[in-house]
Amino acid sequence: MGIAQQARNVALVGQIGGATYAVTVQGNYAYIGVGPRLIILNVTDPSRPTVVGQTRVLPGIVRDVEVVGNYAYIANEDGGLRIIDVTDPAHPVEVGFYDTPGYAYGVAVSGQYVYVADWGNGLHIINATDPAHPSKVGSCDTPGHAFDVAVSGAYAYIADSWQGLRIIDISDPTIPREVSSYDTPGNAEDVAVAVNYAYIADGYGMRIIDISRPTNPQEVGFYSTTGSVHSVLVSGNTAYLAYGSSGLRIINVSDSANPREIGFYNTPGYAWGVGVSGNYAYVADDCMGLRIINLTNPAEPNEAGYYDTPLCAKNVAISEDYIYVAAGVRGLRIVDVSDPAHPSEAGFYDTPGFAADVAVSGNYAYVADWDAGLRIINVSNPANPTEAGSWDTPGWAQGVAVSRNYAYVADGDYGLRIINVTDSAHPREVSSYDTLGHASAVAVSGDKAYVADWGSGLRIISVLNPAQPEEIGFFDTPGSTLDVAISGNYAFLADWNSLRIIDVSDLAHLAEVSFYDMSEGARGVAAFGNCAYIADEWAGLRIINVADPAHPGDLGFYDTPGKASGVAVSRNHAYVADQEGGLLILRVLTSRVYIPMVLRNR
Repeated sequence: MGIAQQARNVALVGQIGGATYAVTVQGNYAYIGVGPRLIILNVTDPSRPTVVGQTRVLPGIVRDVEVVGNYAYIANEDGGLRIIDVTDPAHPVEVGFYDTPGYAYGVAVSGQYVYVADWGNGLHIINATDPAHPSKVGSCDTPGHAFDVAVSGAYAYIADSWQGLRIIDISDPTIPREVSSYDTPGNAEDVAVAVNYAYIADGYGMRIIDISRPTNPQEVGFYSTTGSVHSVLVSGNTAYLAYGSSGLRIINVSDSANPREIGFYNTPGYAWGVGVSGNYAYVADDCMGLRIINLTNPAEPNEAGYYDTPLCAKNVAISEDYIYVAAGVRGLRIVDVSDPAHPSEAGFYDTPGFAADVAVSGNYAYVADWDAGLRIINVSNPANPTEAGSWDTPGWAQGVAVSRNYAYVADGDYGLRIINVTDSAHPREVSSYDTLGHASAVAVSGDKAYVADWGSGLRIISVLNPAQPEEIGFFDTPGSTLDVAISGNYAFLADWNSLRIIDVSDLAHLAEVSFYDMSEGARGVAAFGNCAYIADEWAGLRIINVADPAHPGDLGFYDTPGKASGVAVSRNHAYVADQEGGLLILRVLTSRVYIPMVLRNR
């Protein structure tokens, strides 16, 4: 866990977007996490929230935030605790941090101490009397994964995943000790404390625990759900639940033994967090940003306003000054990177499915849209993209490549689909090839399609005649092949645990010339010049020198805040789809990394 973003030979240039997991409201401001940034919104008029300021890119994803006085305290996953001076909301500034040993998921502040739920490392107590120099005073490891913490009096209450509620005596912060626990039936993710009760959000709803005697907690009531409740906030006699795909649930808890739902609002995304101020609830809705719900009539809540975060990034493609982002539930997002330090969204098109991959050719973007098949988007005007045509594939469109007049779709269990897109308004499938595994991605070079076929490695399909595709080579890999890039006589495979380098010059005798182990999970790969660029999930971007394919070597890396799943490269910039971390624009600093070279044959 680095105290700053860890990198070598790579520097951050710009960033945009990300998922919203955390929200808190103080006065006229809502403080929300958007990927790796804290964004401050003026919500004086809840129907028109406006951005006032934002932090720089933090090392991790903002998972929780609490504002006390002039400071915001952020649980920043692998970035630990970050302390932000918000005295001037237009210019929030990080003044201090403490790098906890685990992943900071929850934060609570009481007096001079900050309490951090540090996932696999339990509770950490930080003295923040001097916010510029916070220091650890004590810790208490819990048996599960500490997702959240609430503090009341001399006790800290930990939502400890499958280990339920843990109650920690913090009367002496230097030696916190567990005094009791309560095993909830589900996965305890959040906890709120009000008077004599702890309210636990778990996989089966909300549990209400009597903590009047902290050494002997007792469940007194529960509210059952069919899915996971990720967050709970209690105000007076009402509990507000962030209930995943079911949005906001409003629960009357005046009778703790019989909590009952009095209202709900299904947000468009996936509800992770909730804050309440006055007659409004503020819901952190994952990739759909912040939704502001009017509670004037709790039985019939309605959306008053929203702040739409631009994107969560699954994969990327480049065309001139624009990056085309396959943004999952957010469809296709088009980002202007003419000024890489200040990327801005130029336009978007909400596809009906789940945008998993994108390819660009001429005036069209081709989106592999999961169960909605192939979508063809006219992007001649990036500010106003429109759908030109579509083709429903039988499976799950996960990858796409375009060559000449054909789109090649990796369609999951249904293999490779070949679609004639000469007439973009009326695309038609001309043929298909059922690969042995699960077609996850495809690259096309000349008259060959190279399919990353999860479960059976690399399949090479002749598309000399697109109407009659024929397998002409294959190579089974030891891992899960998720992506493929072609450069010269070599195929570079993102094979989950490693990069595999395959000599494809002799189709009758495909041979692996080398491999390079990845630390987290190779999800995506791009080949440029003498390098392979790997989206290595939790480890971010890895750059591997493949000038001599038989002896690959590490050239650089950048530990992105989210989970890197896709990458595209142009000259000395790498564009990384970082899922909940949004889109990152990185500059490769060492000239030898990006100067194009011809790969040598063996």
